[in-house]
Amino acid sequence: MAIEVKNIHKRFGQFVALNDVSLNFPAGELTALLGPSGCGKTTLLRIIAGLEHPDAGQVILDGVDASARHVRERQVGFVFQHYALFKHMTVFDNIAFGLRVKPRAERPSETVIREKVMRLLELVQLDWLADRYPPQLSGGQRQRIALARALAVEPRVLLLDEPFGALDAKVRKELRRWLRRLHDELHVTSIFVTHDQEEALEVADQVVLMNKGSVEQIGAPGEVYNHPASPFVYGFLGNVNLFHGRLHEGVLDAGGVTFEAPDHAAAQDAKGVGFVRPHELEIERYAPGASGIVARLRRAHAIGPLAQLELERDDGGGMIEAVISSERYDRLHLQEGETLVVQPRRLRVFLDEAAQ
Repeated sequence: MAIEVKNIHKRFGQFVALNDVSLNFPAGELTALLGPSGCGKTTLLRIIAGLEHPDAGQVILDGVDASARHVRERQVGFVFQHYALFKHMTVFDNIAFGLRVKPRAERPSETVIREKVMRLLELVQLDWLADRYPPQLSGGQRQRIALARALAVEPRVLLLDEPFGALDAKVRKELRRWLRRLHDELHVTSIFVTHDQEEALEVADQVVLMNKGSVEQIGAPGEVYNHPASPFVYGFLGNVNLFHGRLHEGVLDAGGVTFEAPDHAAAQDAKGVGFVRPHELEIERYAPGASGIVARLRRAHAIGPLAQLELERDDGGGMIEAVISSERYDRLHLQEGETLVVQPRRLRVFLDEAAQ
């Protein structure tokens, strides 16, 4: 099922939760709604489900305006962060619940229900737990049962609200890989809410970045990470170093170090800021006349394949975070306190709107 939302507005008192949001969710794809707490992503998910009603705008399901449809008529499966399983029911009965409460004319026979539930338990790789109760399961197992229960009624849309938010990091990583494999098998149009950028970039086909009730950027994971459309997106997706300075006719002067900024050829002595990720910095030992930013190595953390370096600019411009391979770190034999030269391989410049 393809989903479209058009010009959605939603307020809670004076708080604007959604401000004229329009989006397309392609049929069969897994889309992540990503952003900080309070940006409107869960409100949008609940509006799509029919659990919340917008002040203005439309929810269109497969080309039909479903704004006035009750949640039961939208054929939506919903998975919450905290499982919401019935503790007094077995795993089997939890999954069967949605089928057993269907109107009599639509309700499958117990034989069909049993076959379907066992098939779903096999799909989520927990068929051996059918007779257990939720309190006897781990958090990861409970979340997979919650997903099986949502799938039992054959939803045309699957909505997941921070589905792995209550789990520890190792289990989260395992479950998001499992969710991606499951989605590739089922191809149910799915939307999941998360504030975890690594989760969104790893799992989703499409990422929607939201901030303060508006959409900042939409695109494939690689597109939004490598080509951020705004300073917010750059800062939200991973670590970033900021170089503040004056922007004039396509050149950013950041404390005596200049960077080309061809996108801003028309700028006239404006405040600008350059964004560069830690792994996009070249690190060399300082030599007189070297081109780049002179900085002192304050701390190095070299465990595993990457070495993280904390550098303090000699010109008082603050700290710089750099990442290089552990092999290169070992070859350079860097010592804390040593003077280095930092040169960005790639730098994206924006007008510093906060400072205008």
